[in-house]
Order: sequence, then C-alpha cells, then structure tokens
Amino acid sequence: MPGGVGVSVLDTSPVVEGSTAAEALRNTVDLAVLADRLGYRRYWAAENHGMRGVASCAPAVLTAELAGRTRRIRVGAGGVLLPHHAPLVVAEQFGTLEALHPQRIDLGLGRATGAPRRIAPHLRTEHDRPFDEQLTALLRWFDEDSAAMPAAGNRPELWVLGSSVATAGTAARLGLPYATRAEADPDTAVTVLAAADGVPTMLETPVIAAPTDAEAERVAASVRARLAWRSRHGRRVRLPDVATAVTALADPDDRAEGHRLTRHHVVGGPDTVRERLQELLDRTGADELMVSGYVADHDDRCRSYEIIADVARGLRARVLSAPSRG
Repeated sequence: MPGGVGVSVLDTSPVVEGSTAAEALRNTVDLAVLADRLGYRRYWAAENHGMRGVASCAPAVLTAELAGRTRRIRVGAGGVLLPHHAPLVVAEQFGTLEALHPQRIDLGLGRATGAPRRIAPHLRTEHDRPFDEQLTALLRWFDEDSAAMPAAGNRPELWVLGSSVATAGTAARLGLPYATRAEADPDTAVTVLAAADGVPTMLETPVIAAPTDAEAERVAASVRARLAWRSRHGRRVRLPDVATAVTALADPDDRAEGHRLTRHHVVGGPDTVRERLQELLDRTGADELMVSGYVADHDDRCRSYEIIADVARGLRARVLSAPSRG
C-alpha cells in the first residue's frame, strides 16, 4: 500500500451457517474486487478439502476467476498443497494463469494435508517424498527450455509456505520468499522467519476490525463460538451468525475457551488494530503482512477490510540496524 508496509488477504471462503458454498465463493469474488480497489497487494485463495465450513478447495480455479474480475491486485494460491498434486500439472495450471495475467499471479506452496482424516485417503499424496525435492521438480518445469507449455518462461511469483525452521531453510536455499502464520504462536513465527535468511518474508495473522473495540468483540463472537464448540463439545459446525454466537458465549466456560483459542487474533477498533499489527511487524521482522478473518456477516467483513486498509497506510516494516564496523 502506498506509504506503508505491503498488506494482503488470505481467504478460505468461509461458509456461514444457513448459507451455501456458492454464496461463500461469490462473497470471495466480491471481497477481492474490494481489496483491489482498497490497495491490498495480494489476494490468495486457500486449498482445503472436505471441510464443512470452507468452500476454497480449488485455488487454481478460483485464482482464474479472481484475476479476471480484478485489475491491479496480485492473485493466487495460499497455497497449493504440493504433495497432493503432480508438479507438472501445477506448473501447467499456474503457467497458464501467468501467461494470461502477466506479473499478477502468485503461487504459494505448502506441504500440509489440508483435509480431515476421513477425506485425506481420497487425495493423491506424496507426503513421504521430501518437500524440497517436490519444489525443485516444480521449479524445473518453469525453465525457459522446459517441455511444459505454457509453463516454460511463464513463472508466477513463487512462495514457500510453512511453520518450521526446516521449511524456512528450504525457502532460503532455493531463494524463494517465505510465508508463515502468527495465529498459533507468534514466538515460533519469530524463530521461523529468522531462518528464512536473505529472502522476502510474510506473516499471516487473523484480524477482525470494526469502528470500535466493543463492536469488533461483538463481530469476533462468531469465530470464538465456533472454535469453542469444536474444542469443548466436538461440534464441527459452520460459522454461526453473531446473535447466535453471542448467546452461546454467555456460557462462561465456552467464552473462556473461545478467547483462549483466539488469543493471538488481532481484534479491535482502528487504534487497537494498528498497535497490534505494528507490534507483530516489530517483533517478527516480517516484510509483509497477510490478514485473514472468519466474519459471519459479509458487510461486517467488508468493513473490516476497509478499516485494515486504512490502518495499513501507517504501518512500517521493522528497520534492521546496520552491522557494527568496530
């Protein structure tokens, strides 16, 4: 964003209770158009399989739609789970996208399963094959003299996605930018990003913004209730509306569990969000931020991203001090 650190969006296309996957995907397209207009740097679609409340399972397909509906913003996958796919096919898909939308396509690559146990056996998987071997095989298909058309010479911007020092080291060795998450443990993110030496880095974190801290807390009730129900009662439900969630969180144990599970989420009004995001940048040294957020009401979700876009203009990446010459 002009004058500030680059901020992007990660979208899983959440399916709200009482809604449909089709509506979730239409909301994703609508939000991407808004993000384009607001000046976000990237808009990434996730890959998940067989998850009741998530509609984003085919990032290449969704990327094509997003690229066609937006004008400036970079779009892509956050990410393609490479063990489930033949590297050649991934190269062909994203090489095609890059050929059609040059300098606008990102390809984030991860190694997670991205599916519950009942679905995982139905996916092609090479989790026993070293991830760096799969990455190297994919990179070769983008070479100028590659036999893969149209991947040859049409390489998108590739990112390695992960949560370990090992994957960060792989990214650094291959000279690829690296992205990790802050949701589970920001301290781990600090260590992991430090291992991605010499390459651009990005930190993804859940953010829910509203005009005031109190309103943001109300909007965040949906994701807190959903996580609490899953943790305490084994209920795998879609994202509830705010009124249902607020009623559910009247139970003190559910409320405490919901807050515990979202303790690293950034929730608040503009000043709170600005302070928390700047703290993350200063703490981790990330070059870019990517924000996500489970918000039940689409209008609330759009408003959240409008506020984040405004806040982002005042954010600054951490400036590393010059080495001593003593």
